[in-house]
Amino acid sequence: MLSKEQVLQLLQPLTEKHSGQSLSELQFIRDIMIKENHISLTVVCLSLDEQEQSEIRAFVEQTLTGAGAEGVHIRFREASEHERQTVLGTEEPTDEEVLRKGHAAGMERNELLNSPDVHFIAVASGKGGVGKSTVTVNLAAALARQGKRVGLIDADIYGFSVPDMMGIEEGPAVIDDRIQPVERYGVKVMSMGFFIRENNPVIWRGPMLGKMLRQFFSDVDWGELDYLLLDLPPGTGDVALDVHQMVPQSREIIVTTPHATAAFVAARAGAMALQTDHEILGIVENMSYYLNSNGEKDYVFGRGGGGRLAESLHTSLLAQIPLGAPDNHPSEPDFSPSVYKSSTETGELYNELALQVIKQCEHKEG
Repeated sequence: MLSKEQVLQLLQPLTEKHSGQSLSELQFIRDIMIKENHISLTVVCLSLDEQEQSEIRAFVEQTLTGAGAEGVHIRFREASEHERQTVLGTEEPTDEEVLRKGHAAGMERNELLNSPDVHFIAVASGKGGVGKSTVTVNLAAALARQGKRVGLIDADIYGFSVPDMMGIEEGPAVIDDRIQPVERYGVKVMSMGFFIRENNPVIWRGPMLGKMLRQFFSDVDWGELDYLLLDLPPGTGDVALDVHQMVPQSREIIVTTPHATAAFVAARAGAMALQTDHEILGIVENMSYYLNSNGEKDYVFGRGGGGRLAESLHTSLLAQIPLGAPDNHPSEPDFSPSVYKSSTETGELYNELALQVIKQCEHKEG
């Protein structure tokens, strides 16, 4: 069976016709999935010219089947403006310049933070690995399915994952000195991941991270929003404290697993919210159970952690989400690794969670 590295090597001769550069080296061959010797992949093109696509398709299919692949599925996507500038060699601002342009347009702009119409919801956890970001992106998508205008800030700056989880490949543009968030599933997204190349680690100190977060609020053209979700870093560090100070009106959802230790650690994040006068909307218990082949629930990580945490923080248990992953196929035009479809059992649980959030946020004020 071929590996991803072998696929990229085999397709090395395939070039982008305007620049002559290898599509593999440009990283324009993406989303390579190999299952039972069937290969699916995405090819990014500067234009969706049918003749060009036909030539690329013929080369890819002949090359990979000749190397032993039993089937090949190819998707084409038009390059974003950012990708186009990279290939054509036009002068492109650095990530720092992009942020600086937005900053120069008015660091004092704070219409978003001062808006009485936006509901801010911070999603927190006591520790990593409990699925906090998965809960955040699926809650955001579920709120959008309810007709809400939703924004999402990936404030987990050291461990940003939202773009990958939502299947976002393009970066933000700058229009009229405002940074444009990337929209996916009806959710407007901004993440440090858009400004970090090739998965390089973030080694900034706290004050620089705080400045970046402030620019996400002041220099991004969010448009009109009903909800802005913030995927906080795990724990109670500087970034989480900065968010609490910048958005004193935000409410909070705490994510934990059923395991007693995870719930115990998550209580610290809840205590921080209470100490900074932030209302806790409730607890989401992720990985609550696993549905086995007989349709029975196996409690892999124990039981009761979310309920006990809710009791200790005097709040409610909003949802119990099973252990699993979406059965999304890479050939789908709206593929993402982590967003559940509304029609699935877990997708319906997130829809119910969204309705509970809407009820708590909007009916209290009604």
